[in-house]
Amino acid sequence: MSSILFTAWGYEVSILEFCAALTSLTAVILGTTGKRITWPWWAFSSVLYGVFFYQVDLFASALLQILFVGAAIYGWFGWAPTGAVPGNVSGRGRRNIALATLVSVALLAPVLANIGAAATYTDAFVLIGSLTAQLMMIYEKYETWVVWVIVDVVATVQYLVLGYWFTALLYGIFTLVAVVGWKRWYDSLSH
Repeated sequence: MSSILFTAWGYEVSILEFCAALTSLTAVILGTTGKRITWPWWAFSSVLYGVFFYQVDLFASALLQILFVGAAIYGWFGWAPTGAVPGNVSGRGRRNIALATLVSVALLAPVLANIGAAATYTDAFVLIGSLTAQLMMIYEKYETWVVWVIVDVVATVQYLVLGYWFTALLYGIFTLVAVVGWKRWYDSLSH
């Protein structure tokens, strides 16, 4: 792994993990405001976390980061220069998204088990749930933040169990930021 920046609670935080966490937190906070500048931050943090997750055998999380870079490029061009204009998903759309997410997780988890991933169902859920939330964010749907809350809770627990304390702390903070994003985007809907 990369050089150690500091040790916290007996856990060695690498320079790579620290930089990935800092840029990722910046991107997520900017995302709650609906500002277009979130997307370059998202791309950069995804590159950093992609390398980190690959190094620790979280292959689905590493793959997710590559998809996030693509989504960041798409989001940059998809959002207006003035930022996001949140809308919502229909009730039927919500059911279809939930079903597709669960089926995808059930199909991906055995693949991860076969390649020796450090986590299977939780990492599959983090990948598929994050991809779902990211697509909803690109399309400016306020429900993205509901999905982010669920994904961030699962990710927090996964990283705690695996002993990646610093990243677990980050995802715990992401959970709180997602609640703020949910409220901000919901309040900006035209009712």
